[in-house]
Amino acid sequence: MNTVNLPRHLLRQVSKPARYVGGEWNSVCKKLPDSPDGDVRPFVRFAFCFPDIYEIGMSNLALRILYDRLNKRNDIWCERVFYPAIDMVDKMRELELPLFALESKSPINDFDLVGFTLQYEMCYTTVLDMLDLGNIPQLTSERGENDPFVIAGGPVVYNIEPMADFFDIVLIGEGEELLPELIDCYQDWKLSGADRNEFLYKAAAIEGVYVPSLYNVSYKHDGTIEAVFPVDEAVPQRVLKRIELDLDKTDFPVDSIVPNMEIVHDRIFLELFRGCTRGCRFCQAGMIYRPVRERSADKLLEQAIEMEAKTGYDEIGMLSLSTSDYSQLGCLTDSLLEVMTPNHTSLSLPSLRLDSFNLGLMEKASRTRKGGLTFAPEAGSQRLRDVINKNIAEEDLLSAMKLAFAGGWSGAKLYFMLGLPTETLEDVAGIAELTAKIEQIHRELPREQRPRRLELTVSTAFFIPKPFTPFQWVPQMSQEKLHEHQRHLRSLIRSRNVKYQWHEFGTSWIEAVLARGDRRLGQVLRLVWSRGARLEAWDEHFDLERWLTAIEDCGLSIDFYTSRERKYEEILPWDHIDCGVNKEFLWQEYQRAQSGETTPACHEACMACGASCFGGGICYEQK
Repeated sequence: MNTVNLPRHLLRQVSKPARYVGGEWNSVCKKLPDSPDGDVRPFVRFAFCFPDIYEIGMSNLALRILYDRLNKRNDIWCERVFYPAIDMVDKMRELELPLFALESKSPINDFDLVGFTLQYEMCYTTVLDMLDLGNIPQLTSERGENDPFVIAGGPVVYNIEPMADFFDIVLIGEGEELLPELIDCYQDWKLSGADRNEFLYKAAAIEGVYVPSLYNVSYKHDGTIEAVFPVDEAVPQRVLKRIELDLDKTDFPVDSIVPNMEIVHDRIFLELFRGCTRGCRFCQAGMIYRPVRERSADKLLEQAIEMEAKTGYDEIGMLSLSTSDYSQLGCLTDSLLEVMTPNHTSLSLPSLRLDSFNLGLMEKASRTRKGGLTFAPEAGSQRLRDVINKNIAEEDLLSAMKLAFAGGWSGAKLYFMLGLPTETLEDVAGIAELTAKIEQIHRELPREQRPRRLELTVSTAFFIPKPFTPFQWVPQMSQEKLHEHQRHLRSLIRSRNVKYQWHEFGTSWIEAVLARGDRRLGQVLRLVWSRGARLEAWDEHFDLERWLTAIEDCGLSIDFYTSRERKYEEILPWDHIDCGVNKEFLWQEYQRAQSGETTPACHEACMACGASCFGGGICYEQK
């Protein structure tokens, strides 16, 4: 087994060397078996790559789940690979050290399978740099029989077309079942002695596996797609996602890795459920993770007790897209607090929906540690909240803040989006008006009930149209108009009690290009990377001019991807991927948005989105 030697002088020269040494509590190290003879199934080495630095990657639940699932098998060793911080990357290139896995320190080109989880589009250039740093050819067409197969998974892969030239295999859906089945297929192929291309065909036959090189794309004269079609009849026309239906029967990493340094989300997590019933029209996760599947409160309590004992953490976080929609939330929190409070382990609740804010629940959660409150009204006016199907009213926010003040909280963080479809300056002004009304509520409280000083934070991000949402057809608001809306809001928020935070437009603009892009953007990505792009999700590393120049140099138009409205008849780059929610439902929701009509949540009425095709989840449980 080849290993990378990290000189002590190198670790002394870089910040946070704990990122690179491994050896954390509960990490898995295995002894490689001797070369097998005959029909013994091959031992498989899998490198799980996160295209960002250690602190962010180790906060990712998917990494922990799949690391645990794969390492439970004796014939697989899954190791972790993170992108080094820039100071370490520069030193590694200077010393000609390849990218390596934390557990064994093996170079990643020594692995059989190299898998990337893609959580956001702006990580694409980092993926390319990791492949280059690991001495793996970036293009699938340039990889030979001795190179690893490069795999992608995660929410971004529902439109992986801009990265189609770089990934051999893409997993559509949840990897707990997909990855082990793919590895079984790899072992069978390895025993057969067939060539590399044969494995790609065998993988493509697995439901939920997409092999981009086995599909061709043709374009019309106007630049839109004419057709996406398999190279032959052995390849499926469409790829349907795979999901886990019964989460109580799904393994969860109760003996999760404990990092040797502080990470972004430094706590243990309970995954309450997957999916969301709410149907916000801007939210990709709410569509691609349907149908909703819950874990039972008893199972979650059992996991929490075991995780606390095996990790030593003193804080438990709850994960879901809408925690207050969990059907057993009350009894779960009561049980957790009864067990955890004597150990001084606190309970951390994420952003709660305004229409279900429960002061009693928040007071329970803050019994040992009082955290901040976070709400996401998303839009400043009721008209615009109806357009995006955010079924909350202004009174919900005001009532929640009144309860919070009565409970001793001094404020909250409020999340909004700018540039939503049909947004006007009046809608933007509604954000400032909401904050003024909250200040008024605070002033009108009796002095003995009023927190000493109000602390409100208003945070705005720019709307980005995403695939598999009702807004996948809409144009992104122009840069000039977005800046106008942002300046208008800044001019209206003048209170010293309100802090305004905003995102820069450049990354949102490029993210919109990549989110709805096609295969022609692969040349742009490679060109941008060759000019120094890496860690582009970080403001300090992002360079808008570098992107704009590369797009122009490749003969493409940014307006084609951002400011153009799509028609229903247009073939979208991701139309051959099936997330279970059908295109007709999304189009119907787009029409309802244009007329300001709201749609009830799944637990209130079924709107026949198509997710019932999986045969489980809330679609069936309520029948």
